[in-house]
Amino acid sequence: MADARTVVSGISIALALVCAGWAVYEIKHDAPPRGPAAQARQPGAGGNRNAAVISVITAVAKQRDINVGIEAIGTANSNEAVTITSRTSNIVTAIHFSDGQAVKAGQVLVELDREQPGADLAAATAAFEESRSQFNRSRELVATQVLSKAQYEQIEATMKANEARVAAAQARLSDTYIRAPFTGGVGMRRISLGALISPGTVITTLDDTSSIKVDFAVPESHVGRLRVGQNVLARTTAYPNRKFNGRVASIDSRVDAATRAVTVRAVVANNDAALKPGMFLTVALSQDNRPVLAIPEEAVVPEQARQFVYVIDGAVARKREVSLGRREPGFVEITSGLAAGDHVVVEGTIKLRDGAPVREAGAAAPTS
Repeated sequence: MADARTVVSGISIALALVCAGWAVYEIKHDAPPRGPAAQARQPGAGGNRNAAVISVITAVAKQRDINVGIEAIGTANSNEAVTITSRTSNIVTAIHFSDGQAVKAGQVLVELDREQPGADLAAATAAFEESRSQFNRSRELVATQVLSKAQYEQIEATMKANEARVAAAQARLSDTYIRAPFTGGVGMRRISLGALISPGTVITTLDDTSSIKVDFAVPESHVGRLRVGQNVLARTTAYPNRKFNGRVASIDSRVDAATRAVTVRAVVANNDAALKPGMFLTVALSQDNRPVLAIPEEAVVPEQARQFVYVIDGAVARKREVSLGRREPGFVEITSGLAAGDHVVVEGTIKLRDGAPVREAGAAAPTS
């Protein structure tokens, strides 16, 4: 019995020694290496010294002349515009214009049936002539007191009423001639010969486009720079190489509470009818240029309401917040955050982080 206990005890001791040796083995192999050489072998040690170098395209922040005038988008309107309609219900008997024709003020555009208005005028004229004759005779009779003054006044009133009926009949007859109220160009014809038209029926449109009114909104911060007579330069995508000169004709008396802008109206010469009502125009006032620090627009990295750029600092890229000013196609003004001569990353900003190692692969192509 004692021998059996001795054997079991020996086995337990042996197992304990084996477990202790295994634990020592694991500790040695799992412990992190120490010393400079070991630290150099650890992944991520030493910051960004072993990170991949990113190739980027850069541009130099430098002085550039930028237009500081007021620019806005406006809508072209006719100098005068009207929709031609009829005052009465009648039948069209003649049409004296064609689509797009230039017409003069007072020119007859459409004739309506004159039979009924002509008959009304003839009847009214006859009644007036009779009442006027009675009135002339009554003046002699009232002088001899054969006719009372009250009867005389009644005859006079009848004559004046008949005269008014003649004027009304003449007006109805005149309404059978629909005329152009001013010189301009008519639009598409909307009626046909023999059609029955009524008040409100659109016959055509008439526009005076010898000059164009351009309405545009200017932020209230620029109101102090506006004045009547100020020179205006307008452009449109329809004629990319052409400029239209004009002047500020009027400035609205109120600032819109919703947009915080004031409406300005400019008049632009349009002698060759190149501009059409309804076109969008880019309007520029006060064409003054001044030198500013500018960089390509591609270098700006927006983050919510803040703007950043990556600046080359030795062999790394530094993320720097900047403030923007005016813009021109391809360029943006930097009001703070950069200095002239700083190299900013134009291509490759998506892969960059603050302090990332970089290599300038080249300069950005100049923007025209």
